[in-house]
Amino acid sequence: MSIYEHLTEFAGLPVLDFPTDGTDAVTPPDRPVAWRIATEFEGVDFDEVFQDFLTAVDTTEVTALVIGFWGASYDDGAADPAALLTGAAERLPNLRSLFLGDIVSEEAEISWIEQSDITPLLTAFPRLERLEVRGGTGLALDPVRNETLTTLRFEAGGLPAGVVRAVGASDLPALEHLQLWLGVDDYSGDATVADLAPLLTGERLPALRHLGLQNSQIQDEIAAAVAGAPVVAGLESLSLAMGVLTDEGAEALLSGQPLTHLKRLDLHHHFLGDEMVKRVRAALPDVDVDLSEHQRPRDEWRYVAVSE
Repeated sequence: MSIYEHLTEFAGLPVLDFPTDGTDAVTPPDRPVAWRIATEFEGVDFDEVFQDFLTAVDTTEVTALVIGFWGASYDDGAADPAALLTGAAERLPNLRSLFLGDIVSEEAEISWIEQSDITPLLTAFPRLERLEVRGGTGLALDPVRNETLTTLRFEAGGLPAGVVRAVGASDLPALEHLQLWLGVDDYSGDATVADLAPLLTGERLPALRHLGLQNSQIQDEIAAAVAGAPVVAGLESLSLAMGVLTDEGAEALLSGQPLTHLKRLDLHHHFLGDEMVKRVRAALPDVDVDLSEHQRPRDEWRYVAVSE
C-alpha cells in the first residue's frame, strides 16, 4: 500500500470512484465494489458529494468504503468525514470495511491530513471488520470494545500517544492484524515504549497474528521491548519496518525470545550494518525476512520512511 497512489483495491474489492459531477453519471456496478468518495481542490464540497452518494447508491448493499480527500487542512470549512459517516450509519447497515484518508501527497502530505475523533465510528458500526486510517493530526480515540474488528491500521507521520494507549486499553478479541505507523515527535508521534506495554502483553488481543510497530524514531527501543513481549509467541508475522532500526535493536531481537516460529519478519527500511544483516538472516533461515531498503546515515542522521 502506497501513500503516493490511490487505492485500486480494498477489502478484496475493486475501488470505484463516485463521480463528483452529479448523480446522473452514476451507473450501478455489475459486481461488488468498494466505493471511493472524495472531492478535489476548489471542487464540490465533500459534504455535498457524500449526500449525493447516499441518494444515488443503494447504500444498504455497500460493504466497503474508501474516503478520500475532503478538503484542505487550512480550510476551516472542511468536512469531518467521521461525523458524516456516523450520522449516516443507519443507511449503511452492511458496512464492514472502511479506509479513512485515501489521500496522496499531491493532495496533502500525510502530516497535513486533519483527522478527528474516530471513536464514534466503532460504536456506530459495531459490525465493522476492517478500519484503516491515514493521518495522525487531530486524531483521537477512546478505548472501545468491538467483537468483530479483525484489521486495524493507522498510517501516520506521527501517531498521537493517546491513540496508542486507547488501542492498548481496548478489548478487541477478534483482532488479527494490528499495524501502527508511530512516526516522529515533530508530527505528534509522541508514543513511548511504555505506551505500547499493554499491547505487548497480548492479553486483550487473543486472536492477533500480525503486529506492526513501525515507522518509528525509537525503533531500537521497540525492538528491545518486543524481544521479551508475550504477544510475540502467538504471531505469524511481525513488522518493525520503516523506522530507525540499527544494530542495537537487531541485537536485542536476536538475544531475546526465539522468532523461528514466525513466517515473516519485516525489517525493510533499516540502518543495520552489513554484518548484522548476515547475522539476522543466518539466525532465521526458515523465516521470510525482508531486509530491503538498506539505508545509510546522512552525517549520522537517521530518518523514518514516512514523516511529513
